[in-house]
Amino acid sequence: MNEINWKSHWANDQIRSMLIEQSDSFWNRDTGTERSKLKEVEAAALLPHAVIISGLRRVGKSTLLAQIAHKLGRDSFYYINFEDDRFLGFQAEDANDLYQMLVEIFGDRKIFFIDEIQNIPGWEYFVRRFMDMGLKFYITGSNASLLSQELGTRLTGRYIPIELFPFSFTEYLKFRNEELPDFQRLTTVKKARLNELLNDYLSSGGIPESLKYPEFPLLQTLYDDVIYRDIATRHKLDAVTALKKMAFYLISNPAGLVNFNKLKAQLQLGSVNTVINYVEYMQNSWLIFTLNLYAYSLKRQQIAPKKVYCIDTGMVNTVGFYFSLNSGKLMENLVFLALRRCCKEIYYYKTAGDYEVDFYLPEKKQLIQVAYHLNDPATRDREIRSIAEAVKEIKVESALILSDANEDDVLIDGLPIKIRSTSEWLIDWELES
Repeated sequence: MNEINWKSHWANDQIRSMLIEQSDSFWNRDTGTERSKLKEVEAAALLPHAVIISGLRRVGKSTLLAQIAHKLGRDSFYYINFEDDRFLGFQAEDANDLYQMLVEIFGDRKIFFIDEIQNIPGWEYFVRRFMDMGLKFYITGSNASLLSQELGTRLTGRYIPIELFPFSFTEYLKFRNEELPDFQRLTTVKKARLNELLNDYLSSGGIPESLKYPEFPLLQTLYDDVIYRDIATRHKLDAVTALKKMAFYLISNPAGLVNFNKLKAQLQLGSVNTVINYVEYMQNSWLIFTLNLYAYSLKRQQIAPKKVYCIDTGMVNTVGFYFSLNSGKLMENLVFLALRRCCKEIYYYKTAGDYEVDFYLPEKKQLIQVAYHLNDPATRDREIRSIAEAVKEIKVESALILSDANEDDVLIDGLPIKIRSTSEWLIDWELES
């Protein structure tokens, strides 16, 4: 039996007031910088499928909903935010009563916008039932399980998954009111300005609210919310100290290789299963990503160390600890996020001679190496040598080194290795993807 019966806990007038307040607040919110995912959401409007937008807390999911809502018109939809504590105790079986009240207040509408739906157990059942009645749903949630195969089964495949990340570099430039550059007419001064903006982006990250109010410690608060609310509370963890210790270690080592057994011993955790579970919880809450080694043997992929990346470089700078700023690792993290926005099949590669290539994209058969700059001859030789060794071992059709400036191609066994400015590549990649 539920500890709190939602319908009996609130009077009808209180529920009506809440729904009106939520609707007004949603419509009047600042729609901010237009997100690149808006086109994808608009395209999905033509389908009867539910649109499910998943991503980290405060990443702009509600704002994206508001952007599509303003294109549809205020009288076309209902809005519900299940993060509101006045929905405490709400169950899937309460959906009919809620729908009836929405119709009484706003009239008959065919579209639902719902925020943070993962707070309602069994939500997918009433959504599916309402979809069968011809209603359209736009749904947000802060848990990656919203995009799981299991969910696809429950909704019988009738949903469009959309992942929302922090601002990309192009979105960051729009937020800063900077024009996208014309690469054919880039002067030395404009190239320097672009690299300066990239370094600012590397430092501050792309969480919209944090960029809007930089004077407040919003990234630390966001990180704490994910640890305590999205992980510890949701999974009923008693050992929050162990979770915090592990999360802090991973955030402090962006683009680092992690061996789960060694991590268990280093952090004095109970078992390797604890490490595996905590990593899964952090991934499901969009805090980190893990990258597998590319190998023909699945067993080798599974047992090899994984590389770990954070959802936002600004969060790394705020929460993490390091003796000196490793801009190269942060830049690699930034490039990973750009790749991950549109590619799910990404690996790192390790040659027989123990040379590491940061990324391998099997679909494109492309190797990508990231260096903050190539001014040091030893760094240049290492980056080129890594790709040269990898080209001998796996099928590669293109290779790329990202750094602070464009340079002439380097030819390796007939394969041109392109050397491109990271800032320019990020813009090209994001506009083409």
